[in-house]
Amino acid sequence: MNKTILFLMTGLLFCSLLSSCEQQTYDQPLEVLESIRLNQLGFYPDGAKKAAVVDMDGVETFLVVSDKDNRVVYRGNLSDQRSSSFSDRVTRIADFSDMTATGHFRLVLPDRGQSYSFAIDPSVHEDLSKGALKAFYFQRMSTELLPEHAGEWARPTAHPDDRVKVHASAASAERPEGTILSAPKGWYDAGDYNKYIVNSGITMGTLLAVYEDFPSFAKKLGIGIPESGNDIPDLLDEILWNLEWMLAMQDPYDGGVYHKLTTAKFEGRVMPHQATSQRYVVAKSTAATLDFAAVMAQAYRVYQDFMPDLANRCLEAALKAWDWAEKHPDVLYRQNEMNERYKPEVTTGAYGDNDVADERNWAACELYVSTRDNRFLSHIELDNIAFELPGWRTVGWMGYYSLLRFRDQLSDFPQGDMDRIQEVLLKQARHYASHAREENPYQVVMGQDAKDFVWGSNSVAANQGIALIQAYFLTEEKEYLDMALANLDYIMGRNATGYSYVTGYGHKTPRDPHHRPSGAEPDKAPIRGLIVGGPNPGQQDGCDYESKIADESYVDDYCSYASNEIAINWSAPFAYLTLGVEAIKGGDRR
Repeated sequence: MNKTILFLMTGLLFCSLLSSCEQQTYDQPLEVLESIRLNQLGFYPDGAKKAAVVDMDGVETFLVVSDKDNRVVYRGNLSDQRSSSFSDRVTRIADFSDMTATGHFRLVLPDRGQSYSFAIDPSVHEDLSKGALKAFYFQRMSTELLPEHAGEWARPTAHPDDRVKVHASAASAERPEGTILSAPKGWYDAGDYNKYIVNSGITMGTLLAVYEDFPSFAKKLGIGIPESGNDIPDLLDEILWNLEWMLAMQDPYDGGVYHKLTTAKFEGRVMPHQATSQRYVVAKSTAATLDFAAVMAQAYRVYQDFMPDLANRCLEAALKAWDWAEKHPDVLYRQNEMNERYKPEVTTGAYGDNDVADERNWAACELYVSTRDNRFLSHIELDNIAFELPGWRTVGWMGYYSLLRFRDQLSDFPQGDMDRIQEVLLKQARHYASHAREENPYQVVMGQDAKDFVWGSNSVAANQGIALIQAYFLTEEKEYLDMALANLDYIMGRNATGYSYVTGYGHKTPRDPHHRPSGAEPDKAPIRGLIVGGPNPGQQDGCDYESKIADESYVDDYCSYASNEIAINWSAPFAYLTLGVEAIKGGDRR
């Protein structure tokens, strides 16, 4: 008789007599199988626990084995096969959600192999959530990162940005070309060393929403930054570093906001203090100004209890920006056209957007929530409400989230319209859940369509998770929270590549991200907590990928800015997702 069958028969008889598998052990040495894809950190005791087994024929059962003593603590059957929409891969799901024991474990396919070790713990993502937020500290400019806060990634001060020139495209009578400005602080936007208002907009809106949705949790969260221990939560201290830079990007003479602060060309693969090219503020734009207005209106609410003078300054800045945008409704940032007229040519990230209706909707929503002034209500889109996942180019639903967040306080807002906004979101959440439950080969929301795998696809997964958490807030339906958590599982390893896409968290993680401070010191591990872009079949960088299949098109190589770069607008929804599930699982939310 086959030894595996004999083992299973003996085990089943033993378990039936004792109603337990607690006394069995599985001591056979096994190699880690890349075919077992799961969250490489682990699971909550009361949460869903699933792994995907990829292209593994002839296996019907799985075991969960304790790391401590090789004791078999769970036995289950693999699901029926699921097929990928993008390739010929087939998966089977190992579901051990009803297991509640805590500790460290491995999932075993008898005689075949085992998974990476994982934890089951009530705070399994606590360290990850702190790392996701502290990633922003490592993107700070205009300051030295000291060893007591940055560890091995300490570095000298760089980019003081106190001698920034007004580019010809941004010149005005009050600030002619070449005028010297000071606009220090802020975060490096991505793998490069520039600062962009548009991308900071959605980043800041998402992080401020973390505080608005989970204030109690945020107040207790310490991440080891220089400001830790003061009277302001670390989350808000970190946001403040970028907020103060954004305030400096508003022209005090007219209220318009410069599109970006940048070098003319991207710097090389050097440390920040070695990147010393002249920096400029470049052309005002309607998109940047409306994003700025939205962020400042939201910041007014968040900082009122901590820094009232700053909060009032933010609201004043938001109102001035709104007025400028009303006078200049379609000043679009078109970099190629700008370079035909002005020198030096600017070839860094454009963040161009030909439609600013969603930016106007976001700004109007935030200003209405903050001021209750009905003049903003008329600018909120209520006739054609359709769900559009937030991204730097599509920010309209950032405003709708805020309306739903404060719906009980908005007595003047039409109730029927609020109900329609809610139903549009819940319809999308139901679609997400149905796809994951019935179709997706990894039983995650991410990958409902090949269009999910765009540049920065991991931010799609994270933003889907945020939408599901918002749906959970409205309904208290556990499935929505479980599906948000499934997308976190996707990011952390339950996916078509088997990577945890977060540096330093998990067993198989990016080692060579497109991130200049990490790439300039290749002998060090990359800075922890950075989420890379993820699979992108567009492959715009021309690097050497192993696959063009949508959910597998990823390469861990500095060359690959299209799949392996980091960016603050990807880190922000990831931080929201990790902090959010930790807060909710800990019973802490608004």
